[in-house]
Parts: sequence; C-alpha cells; structure tokens
Amino acid sequence: MLSLDVFRGLTITAMILVNNPGSWSYVYAPLSHAQWHGWTPTDLIFPFFIFIVGVSISLSVTVMQAKGLSQSAIVHSSAIRAAKLFALGLFLALFYFNFIADNYDWLEQRLYSIRLLGVLQRIAVVYLFCVLSYLYLPKKYFYAMGPLLLVLYAVLMLCVPYNDTQGNVYQGLLIKGNNLAAWVDHLLLTTNHVYDSSTHPFSFDPEGLLSTLPAVASCISGVAVGDYLQRATQNRTPLLPQVKMLLFWGLVLTSAGWLLDPVFPINKQLWSPSFVFLSSGIAILSLALCIYVIDHRGIKGWSAPFIVFGANSIAFYLFACIAERILIMVPVQGISLKAFLFSHVYQPLLGNYNGSLAWSLSFLIVSYVIFHYMYKKRIIWKV
Repeated sequence: MLSLDVFRGLTITAMILVNNPGSWSYVYAPLSHAQWHGWTPTDLIFPFFIFIVGVSISLSVTVMQAKGLSQSAIVHSSAIRAAKLFALGLFLALFYFNFIADNYDWLEQRLYSIRLLGVLQRIAVVYLFCVLSYLYLPKKYFYAMGPLLLVLYAVLMLCVPYNDTQGNVYQGLLIKGNNLAAWVDHLLLTTNHVYDSSTHPFSFDPEGLLSTLPAVASCISGVAVGDYLQRATQNRTPLLPQVKMLLFWGLVLTSAGWLLDPVFPINKQLWSPSFVFLSSGIAILSLALCIYVIDHRGIKGWSAPFIVFGANSIAFYLFACIAERILIMVPVQGISLKAFLFSHVYQPLLGNYNGSLAWSLSFLIVSYVIFHYMYKKRIIWKV
C-alpha cells in the first residue's frame, strides 16, 4: 500500500522534526508535548506509529501465511524482531558520553542507571504481544481485547489503592508523579531506571509498564484497519467506499475520545483510554486522507520524500538519535557542537524560535540526502 508507506514516512518525519530542535528552550507550542493533561499534534506521533505497526502486522502476517509459513515460524521471526527492537532501544539509552564534564562517570551515570523502557522497547513489546494474540486468538476475541484492555486499565488506575513510603494511601489520582502507573514504575523499575526520576512521590516512565496495556489497544486498532482494507480489496470494494468507511470510524473514535475526556482526561504520558480513542481516530482519518489523495485521486508527486523515509523508518529513527547524540557529545569551546552551531549560526540569523525550527528542518534535509541515496541503491534496513 503506497498510502500506508507515505503515512509511515509522514509519521517518522514528524517524529524526527519534533525530536531535534536547535534548542529545547525555543520550541513552538504545536511541536512540544502537552505538559500533562491535554494534547498537541506532537502527542499524536508515537500512537500513530503504534497504529501503523498494527496495520503492518495484519498485512505481514497474511503474506507470511500465504507463503506457507507455520505459526511457530511466524512467532519465531516476530520474537527475533521484537528482541532486536528492544536491544536497539537499550543501545540508544547507553549511547552517550559527556566529554565536556571532567568528572563524568559513564558506568555510574549511564550503564548502572540505564532507562529500561523507551520508544523502541514499547514498540517491541506491543508488537510481539499483538502478533501472538493475532495468531492464537479468534478474530472476534482479538478485536474485543482492545476495549477490554482499556476498561481494565481505567479500572486499575481509578479504583486500585496504593501507598507511598510514608504510609499515605492514594486512589484514583491522575497527577504527574502520583498515579497508579507511576507507583508501579517506581516500585518495579525503581527511580534509577525510568525517564522521569524527579517527580514525587513516585518517579515514572511515560513508556512504563502499566501504560503499555492501552498502547496494545492502539496497535489492535491498526490491525483491525489492516484487516478491513484486506477484506475490502479481496471483495473488490472501490476505494471511495473504503475511504468513507474509514472516515466514519475515525470520526466515531475521535468523538469517543473527546466524550471520555471529562472522565479520564486525554493524556499521552498516561496513554489514557480517551487518548487511545482520540489518537486512533485521527490516525484512521489521516490514513483515509492518504488513501483518497494518493490511491484514489492519484496525486503522488508530493509523497516522494516520505516514501524514502518510510521505507527505512527504523534506520531513520536510529540515525537521527545517533547523529543528535554525536552533535551533543562533541565539545567546541566548552559547549557541545550542536549548541555552538545553533548559537553562532542559526540563532543570530533567524532568531530563537525560527532558528530552532530551521535546525530541525536542516537536519531533515541532510537526512533526506543520505536516505534518498540508500533508497536509490535499494539499501533497505529491516529489523
């Protein structure tokens, strides 16, 4: 599906754009995450990627089954892929050294306090769980698992009591650093191995343990859409009715997210049920728009850069993370190379916010040159 490839490319491009500003002090509001409750366009990027993983599961499993692969062979292949993704996430967590600080201890400050979970780790866990469930559960039970996980997560978050070290008992709180998901991360992952160790009374990880349950539901929504598109293709359903059906379900889910917001606020860091409905709905609407423009209307010229990035999405993500770390690690006149270039080139020429955005765009342009060459040479790096 060309439209799915373009949608993947758009998503990974947006992810790299928001992850690589010239300075985190100067980022336009739509390119920043919501502080806690609420959402911005940036908050939709990761769930879009999880949704696309779901669509890809539907398509790839069907292809593997058509080739005659057994379920055990598919599980083996999927487990290896998930293990590689998880390992790459750990590698990124370790790939940093502060050459500017004289007393920096990599073992103590990086290895011994490694962040155990993260973006690639969550993708790995969600991907493998969904593949196993998709293979071994009847379809109706697999689809039902999505809303059941959301209900389970909501009941746990709102009804299960928990306590801090002082003996204070809490229940149903959805405060940053004080909610059941944070308590689980604080207890099992410990303060040294989570993204945010400074929140009180509990440190937490936005890609933590308990919030992975609703992330699975996000992936299941993608699988359901992938299955629908395959059935529509097999039944020779014209593209326009497919687009209309996707628009309908996209609007239903988006509306459900808004309606649930007063009960369980839209929150990306908690991956709240309302956030799952909202992000999955907008993802379906976005995919429907891509199908309409690219596959139905045949307007494809604009999509070339996103096909290039989408074809090598994991490689692009890794490249961006590694390149960004290198620019931060290399010292120049007592500051990082990135800070030096931003403060001496981009900031004087374009100002604070425009200079920061220009840095991100420059990074994308350089990346496109590299990945366009790889695409032309048919160098596609798959995990």
